[in-house]
Formats: sequence, structure tokens, C-alpha cells
Amino acid sequence: MATTTAETIEIRFHGRGGQGVVTAAKLLAEAAGKEGKYFQALPDYGAERMGAPIRAYARISSMPIIPHCLVTNPDVVVVMDPTLLQSVNIAEGLKENGILVINTPLSPAEVRSKLGHNRGKIATIDATDIALHTLGKNIPNVPMLGALLRARNIMNKKELVSVVREKLGATMKESVVEANIQALEQGYNKWRTE
Repeated sequence: MATTTAETIEIRFHGRGGQGVVTAAKLLAEAAGKEGKYFQALPDYGAERMGAPIRAYARISSMPIIPHCLVTNPDVVVVMDPTLLQSVNIAEGLKENGILVINTPLSPAEVRSKLGHNRGKIATIDATDIALHTLGKNIPNVPMLGALLRARNIMNKKELVSVVREKLGATMKESVVEANIQALEQGYNKWRTE
């Protein structure tokens, strides 16, 4: 098992193909780089197709990052698809004081009861609803990043907004980029925690 320094935050993302799981890890990592932090973003998938469960990982640190492996003991787990709560052990390896950030209309207390997870912090956000209203599609990655930043102060939101504009703006229309910025802001402001 790889170890990291106390200054390192390890994040595991769960979702389904097509929900922007890998993109979320990359955007978060690149935003950390803009703040002068060290970062990694690692996908974990094979020949999966749209809708198949996938994972991605990110590490952010104020010090150089030595391990180059999958995250097995995350500080934060981000779940982009609520159907995975029944089929994947999302809390596996989560540190004792870790944070679960889950895309669901349920309250944190309802999720805690449903999972039987009695430690750490749970934050919920209906990122699907936000994505459908801002983007017109169920791509919850950017509102989930907003909720993640609010649940765990990883970096300045301004840096993430800048990276979203830059990276998405390279391939998407300005209206789509602005819709993503709006989704990020709503994710940041509409999360619930316990």
C-alpha cells in the first residue's frame, strides 16, 4: 500500500461512462496545478462503454507526489451516479474522517442510514437535476466538482472556474462552457452536509 504525506489529499471518483468522471479528475488536478500544487489524475477503466461503472483518482499535494498507483485509502469519495450506492462499496478504504460527496436528491442523513456508514462526513447534492437544468444532459461532473470544493476546501474555486473555461472552451461553444460554470456554481452553493 502506498503512503503519502499529510499534505496530500487523495480523491476517488465513482460514476458511469459518459458522466465525465475522468474529466472531473483531470479538471480538478489541473486547477490544483494553477495554484502551484503538485497533482495526479488517474483513470481506472478498460473497454467499458457508456453507462458502465468506472473510477478515476486524483491526488493533490503541496509536496511532490511519490506514489503513482490507484488510490486505495481516499480522503474523499465522489459518487456521480446514485445507482452505484447499491452495487459498489463506495466507502471501501475511506479514511476514518473521510468525506463522501454523493449525487442524490436524498439528505445526508438518509444516505448515512441507507449505507449504514457511521463515520466521517456525508455531503449530498442533486447534481443530476442541476446538470439537466443547466446543460440539458445528465453529465453531473462539474456540479459535483463544485460540491466537492465546498465539502473539502481543496483549492480556490476561482482556479477551477478558470480551468473549466480554458479546457472546455477549447472544444465547446461558449454557451456550453457558461452553462458548465453555472452548474459548478450551483453545485458549490446547493450542497447539503451532515
